[in-house]
Amino acid sequence: MTDRELDAAGVGDPALREAYRRCRVLNARHGRTYFLATRLLPVERRPAVHALYGFARWADDIVDALGTGADTARRDAELSALESELDKGLRDGDSGEPVVRALADTARRYGIDHAHFTDFMAAMRDDLVVTDYADYAELRRYMHGSAAVIGLQMLPVLGTVVPRPAAEPHAAALGVAFQLTNFLRDVGEDLDRGRVYLPADLLAAHGVDRAMLRWSRDTGRRDRRVTSALREFETLTRGVYREAAPGLAMLEPVSRPCIRTAFVLYGGILDAVARDGYAVLHRRAVVPRRRRAVVAADGLARVVAARLSARGGDGPPDVRPLDPYPAVSEGVA
Repeated sequence: MTDRELDAAGVGDPALREAYRRCRVLNARHGRTYFLATRLLPVERRPAVHALYGFARWADDIVDALGTGADTARRDAELSALESELDKGLRDGDSGEPVVRALADTARRYGIDHAHFTDFMAAMRDDLVVTDYADYAELRRYMHGSAAVIGLQMLPVLGTVVPRPAAEPHAAALGVAFQLTNFLRDVGEDLDRGRVYLPADLLAAHGVDRAMLRWSRDTGRRDRRVTSALREFETLTRGVYREAAPGLAMLEPVSRPCIRTAFVLYGGILDAVARDGYAVLHRRAVVPRRRRAVVAADGLARVVAARLSARGGDGPPDVRPLDPYPAVSEGVA
């Protein structure tokens, strides 16, 4: 987090500034695509986004503590401690835990509904015990807390040009679309954690089950039935992007380049999966660096246009050159 961003956001307390910096590190380390897009937001809104995503990443890391020796009981205890700290932080507006302190400050500044955080933590707790989903309806219920509420948390920060309730279904859908994209890209990694997020009935319709996925992952061999199921899941995911798309124009103009860039880059992950022959059980599909740079440059041009429009064209906007691949070298205190 740069001093410029914190100054613009009106964050003056040294401990709170350090809390926001920690959130930025978590976001940059774990969410490269969205971290890049966030840099297209007005500087004063970036700390809030880092607080929201930094907290989400921290909770998710507790749940996904694979290979750390943390059993379910220990992760459950850590999640319970985090829930307790979150409840206290949201109630008091402060916390001794830096990430919660930044989150509580953001929730207060933007009037974010605390129920969104409660729903998110409930979904994180589900991940401790639920390992698969019978159908898409069941998966969507889980994703309300794990993904849709992230879009709803973000909406007050981004701002809208329509009454907020009109934009909320699209914001929720975008959060779901992003998570479905991650589910497709990370099928193999999630399987190693003991989870299958692809609905069981979708897999079964193609003659696939968990055992076949495990076989493919372990042997490195392909099966056309698995490919067919993954292709259908991609099609389903693209449909959710279509649900979300009308919401882009409902955002404040200065926020649109950020969300549009994330929209395009996450959609690019689907393209990469298809281009790689749906080999997600064997390797992670990635958007080429050149493509990421082109999308980032387009987003920057849109930022310039939006800010010039907001100022009535009176002088150059306050936009600095954007490095599409910022180094993340800060430690987490």
